[in-house]
Amino acid sequence: MIKSMTGYGKANLSKDKKEYQVEIKSVNHRYLDICVKMPRVLSYLEDEVKKQISSQIKRGKVDVFITFENNSIKDKEIKINTEIAKIYIDELKKLAKQENILDNIEVTEISKLPDVLTIQNNQEDETIKDALLEAVSNATENLVQMRSIEGNKMADDLVARIQGIKEKVEEISSLSTGLIEEYVVKLEGRIKEILKNQDIDEARLAQEVVIYADKCSIEEVTRLKSHISQFEKLIKTDEAIGKKLDFIIQEMNRETNTIGSKANNLEITNGVIDIKTELENIREQVQNIE
Repeated sequence: MIKSMTGYGKANLSKDKKEYQVEIKSVNHRYLDICVKMPRVLSYLEDEVKKQISSQIKRGKVDVFITFENNSIKDKEIKINTEIAKIYIDELKKLAKQENILDNIEVTEISKLPDVLTIQNNQEDETIKDALLEAVSNATENLVQMRSIEGNKMADDLVARIQGIKEKVEEISSLSTGLIEEYVVKLEGRIKEILKNQDIDEARLAQEVVIYADKCSIEEVTRLKSHISQFEKLIKTDEAIGKKLDFIIQEMNRETNTIGSKANNLEITNGVIDIKTELENIREQVQNIE
């Protein structure tokens, strides 16, 4: 069934004393636009994350938020910047001499100064990549599930609305056929009134009826029925069909407008108004379909 472009998915994963959290939000968009916000130490995996998401989502504005905590000592390395430490020591000794104070500098105190002692994480390994992509996949699946649930609700609403349009189209089709029969009776009566006792020229009458029937012929009704059939088939598929549905709705609107311009009957005009109102409601729904 169809999927909505609006949804939310979240996943947490704990592996090898490393904590991963992935949140994904999606809203309407003409194309697929993925924006990833993640810790700098994992930024080398951004393209892999986007590829993972795009394999499951085809359309929408997708925002991804990733947090990562590495509580393992396995991948950590302590670095001492000896050059900066020496500069600190030299400057502190100068200060002690100038102020005539003791220069008993403890190494532990030096290590607390900015940029002297750092802990580096060796992040670029396959275990982190695999775990992160697993968390991303789980979050994406949760997002897709929510989009599917919303899509099912939308599909039910669209089916009901398109059924209402089908009924209106059938009414218009019947009315347009009845107009010709009504015209024949009126025309024949008018001719008899004019000619009084003279015989009616059946050939001429038939010619006038043909001309009128051509004017009243609403071939757009047939095309409108075809578009409705296409619409009904599409909403039963699992593909990304939002753009196709939007195009079909535009075509249905165009055919309906033409029917309205040809209508010389109040009931047909009212039916056209009802159809256009329902098509607008459907168009708004279609904007949120993947």
